[in-house]
Amino acid sequence: MRLIDTHTHIYMPDFDADRAEVVERARQAGVEKMMLPAVDLSSIEPMRKLRDSYPGVFAIAAGIHPTELGDEPKTAVDTVAELLEQNPGEFAAVGEIGIDLYWDRSRETEQMDIFERQMNMAARLGLPVIIHCREALDQILEVLSGLDNVPSGVFHSFTGDSRDVDRIHHDAGDFYFGLNGVATFKSCHVTDALDAIGAERLLFETDAPYLAPVPNRGKRNEPSFVADTARFIASRKGYDIEELAAKTSENAVRLFGI
Repeated sequence: MRLIDTHTHIYMPDFDADRAEVVERARQAGVEKMMLPAVDLSSIEPMRKLRDSYPGVFAIAAGIHPTELGDEPKTAVDTVAELLEQNPGEFAAVGEIGIDLYWDRSRETEQMDIFERQMNMAARLGLPVIIHCREALDQILEVLSGLDNVPSGVFHSFTGDSRDVDRIHHDAGDFYFGLNGVATFKSCHVTDALDAIGAERLLFETDAPYLAPVPNRGKRNEPSFVADTARFIASRKGYDIEELAAKTSENAVRLFGI
């Protein structure tokens, strides 16, 4: 089985004690490549170090997460833009970026502005985007509908329904949808949206160390667990697991060029 974990943060300190073992378990589970999205500027050097330690395994993305804006988010975005412009070809995407209103709505306008700036940056540089959208689909689509040029990308950790998929296709374009361990939770009904998504727009991810799938829910997540999500989706929809794994990996290569 060939898999790509399109969203993992194993450069974080949660993995300092056993990172090599985590990478090896991923390899044994069939995970050939992994995408490392940044959350802020401090993510860059740990991501680079991990990528350089395993040539051909990791791709990296740069961006400012909506809950990590800090005191000077515009300056941070300018720094990301400078980083991308000065290192062409090093970064496979802009991300993760987006809007998150789950915990706090006090910076909604600022989040929308920073998201728009990063979307325009990605479009200008010809890079895909990794979108974080939590309790904010209306705001995300409002920003996207106002862009002159919408880059390709993925709605990471997607948990919406078929109506949300249709809205995204209608208002934003042909985005991909990243499913992770949340899809295996009984409270999640994203599998009902799979027909609207279609295998040709599906990606698998972990968001490690967060959101471990059943049967490891509540534990630290890691890239090898992406296989559990893939098997769950395949069984729910009657897909052949090998074919689905190959298809989603092809999708990741097409989107990110990895």
